[in-house]
Amino acid sequence: MKLSIIKYNAGNIQSVLFALQRIGVEANVTHDIDEIISSDKVIFPGVGEASTAMKYLSERNLDVVIKSLKQPVLGVCLGMQLMCTSSEENDTLCLGIFEEKVRRFIPGNQGGTYKVPQVGWNKIYDVTTDLMQGTNEDYCYFVHSYYVAMGQHTIATTDYITPYSSALHKDNFYGVQFHPEKSAETGEKILKNFIEL
Repeated sequence: MKLSIIKYNAGNIQSVLFALQRIGVEANVTHDIDEIISSDKVIFPGVGEASTAMKYLSERNLDVVIKSLKQPVLGVCLGMQLMCTSSEENDTLCLGIFEEKVRRFIPGNQGGTYKVPQVGWNKIYDVTTDLMQGTNEDYCYFVHSYYVAMGQHTIATTDYITPYSSALHKDNFYGVQFHPEKSAETGEKILKNFIEL
């Protein structure tokens, strides 16, 4: 099996590589379009700011390539957000794979004393699809100021200020808001599930 991790200016690739190595999977880190297209599976990671990342992708035609992929694709954190229609982060137009808007957490909703960004462990629940198999009510590691509301593509839910989508699925595209590479056994399970899709 050929697995590619899309290389772009949005961090955390090394930790994804290490997590895959822990489950015995080798991956190729690349921005080469032919390499990505010919892969059996593709991981689209991301830590950083939406508009800068989208600019980098579009300058290299990677935005068009990602949308055209037919094999299973997993977006992680910012990667998942960039697969949505748009983001409130610097009013960014994104890839439009998921018909969802990325919104900024507003602290203080529900009368709670929530901090933004959300940093730390939180529970995922109401999980569906093979990607999330065996993880209902598990805890994953989150670091994010922006979120995707509940919608038609939601396959896992998390509560922070408001219930939101901690994972999405449409056709061959999957996304997780948390970091599976930092989510211990649950994260490894999700990465294994993705490899086995």
